[in-house]
Amino acid sequence: MKTMYVFLAEGFEEIEALAPIDVMRRAGLAVTMVSVSDELVVHGAHGIPVVADATFAALDFADAALLFLPGGLPGATNLEKHEGLGQLLVAKAAQDDVIISAICAAPLVLGGLGLLEGKQATCYPGFEDTMKGATYTAAQVTVDGNVFTACGPAAAWELGFTFVAHFCGEAKANELRKGMQF
Repeated sequence: MKTMYVFLAEGFEEIEALAPIDVMRRAGLAVTMVSVSDELVVHGAHGIPVVADATFAALDFADAALLFLPGGLPGATNLEKHEGLGQLLVAKAAQDDVIISAICAAPLVLGGLGLLEGKQATCYPGFEDTMKGATYTAAQVTVDGNVFTACGPAAAWELGFTFVAHFCGEAKANELRKGMQF
């Protein structure tokens, strides 16, 4: 089974990481929370400690189906500073069967790597200029090829359902929406 990787850096927006993780796990998808530091415990932007499943250094990502970057500050800028993550995103973005995704401020990472060139994308208002080469949509969730972006905390649930629809089908996403009273 392919794996959905969610990258956590100090200062990440908790709901933007955990809401999609929750939705994907309810759908039966294999999700691995990855700390980009050497520590498994990563503190979110609101001081909530989250225990990652593994550190970046411990994984090879050969089975990746999704590489997802939660936003928040300084979480997004901490992700941007991680050289290995940048190299992984560039390498996997060239594979049509791997989804590259970012929410809120985190599309700045994709923009800085040139991964939004010629794509439609969204982000948290005020970060539009960081999405180099993208056409800003202002939508809650924007899908363009294998790049999925979302605008902020309120879009976290919809992004999770979008992942489920992509990997498990729209019927499964709708089943979860109904069951979760979304």
